[in-house]
Amino acid sequence: MGNKIKELSYTAWWFFRARFLRSKRPLQTVLFITDRCNLQCKHCSVYNNKNPRSMTIDEVRRQLEYAYGLGSRFVDFEGGEPTLWRDGDKTVNDLIDMAKQIGFYSCTITTNAQMPFKDSRADSIWVSMDGVGEYHDMVRGAGAFNRLQKNVADSGHKALSVNMVINNLNYKSVGKAIEFAANNPAIKSISLNFHTPFPGTESLYLDEETRAAVVDEIIAYKKNGFPIMNSVSGLKLMKHNNFPKECWVTNFILADGTRLAECAGKTAGVCDKCGFCMAGEMRSVFTFRPDTILAGMRVRF
Repeated sequence: MGNKIKELSYTAWWFFRARFLRSKRPLQTVLFITDRCNLQCKHCSVYNNKNPRSMTIDEVRRQLEYAYGLGSRFVDFEGGEPTLWRDGDKTVNDLIDMAKQIGFYSCTITTNAQMPFKDSRADSIWVSMDGVGEYHDMVRGAGAFNRLQKNVADSGHKALSVNMVINNLNYKSVGKAIEFAANNPAIKSISLNFHTPFPGTESLYLDEETRAAVVDEIIAYKKNGFPIMNSVSGLKLMKHNNFPKECWVTNFILADGTRLAECAGKTAGVCDKCGFCMAGEMRSVFTFRPDTILAGMRVRF
């Protein structure tokens, strides 16, 4: 309980400085610890990397200490596939322990759930699920959904949620994905995002009219009590994507050590087509939307 109070107090102080003093220090870090992956997803360019990079444990420590020094207190270990990370006998669990020793309040891993992860020491787990059955496999490869379903069921993790990126291949599966999450006792909630057309993935981008219709569908499910992480206020902003974005809330560190103060979408020139749900959620927090603030507290606390 004491740690949660400390976490809440720090987050409130961070928000006060960010909203009223215009401080732009990150609250969260996304750390890509490896480019190695065991899938070849259509929306991802990592698997085309002929020389996938993985950080050493010493490199991870330096990056965590750097991020902590910036003010970040939450870290998400990503890849590639973070559960593949190794340095000798060290695994991602050792990185979680290290982050906690440094002072991070909460550690998350984002996984494709192709391997068992029931021993994970992460505070929360996000499983990438891009639809149900054939829709997921259409994006991630044959058999991927069945493996995901088994490993999610076997995980026993108390804070496991799924994350869907909606594109023009899987958008018709949004309703089924929401219902699957709601009816699966192993899943706490589902987060809905839209594909951002980084170079080489433009063909997956969902046109604005279809995107707006999908947002309306998601909002209807949300209002009917389905466990959707997104707030209604955040979803409404994502409908047309014409709002200011606080991308600096999260800093990103790539597996080769490159440090980005905000999302790579700005460098790629695709901010106007951003599909990351947290863009809408953070704008709604900064404009004091009660439903978004409550949704954020449910995720963090």
